Amino acid sequence: MYDQLDLALLRELQRNARQTNRELAKATHVVPSTSLQRVRALLDRGVVTGFHAAVDLRTIGRGVQALVFVKIRPPSRRVIDQFRAWIMELPEVLGVFVTSGDHDFVIHIAVGDTGDLYGFVLDHLTQRPEIADVYTSVVFEHARATVVEPAFGRGTENGKPRPAAPAGNGRARPGEPRWSSRL
Repeated sequence: MYDQLDLALLRELQRNARQTNRELAKATHVVPSTSLQRVRALLDRGVVTGFHAAVDLRTIGRGVQALVFVKIRPPSRRVIDQFRAWIMELPEVLGVFVTSGDHDFVIHIAVGDTGDLYGFVLDHLTQRPEIADVYTSVVFEHARATVVEPAFGRGTENGKPRPAAPAGNGRARPGEPRWSSRL
């Protein structure tokens, strides 16, 4: 469960993780020892998983971003796990989503230009025997939320993730909508 101080600390850390503990304590209206103790608890509980530098991709020669949709065949756990491990090793890859629907993966990449994008698809992806289909969309703009608040309400119970419904019965819990896996 998160209290108001935890939420304030999370907001402040997401806004500026480089601030000192003293600055963080002042911004959240607590003494530094309390701030330090609470941040350590958030780290220990796995709520805060790290502190990262944001990089402007254009300044490092990766001004073109794309989403690459990949269908894998056969769609087995072993094949998906191996492909995910392989794709994450490529330097162009920013992130990988394992998805449901028409494609098994959505791969977020950043490259220098459209020629590099073309090379990524042809030289890396089409050479893999497990890839049945590739679809690419160029990203014109990428906006991200800089502060992510915990989700209270739908999908949670008392601030904690709601346990998954038992498989096989196809029924929603009383008072809850039935959700489609294809939105």
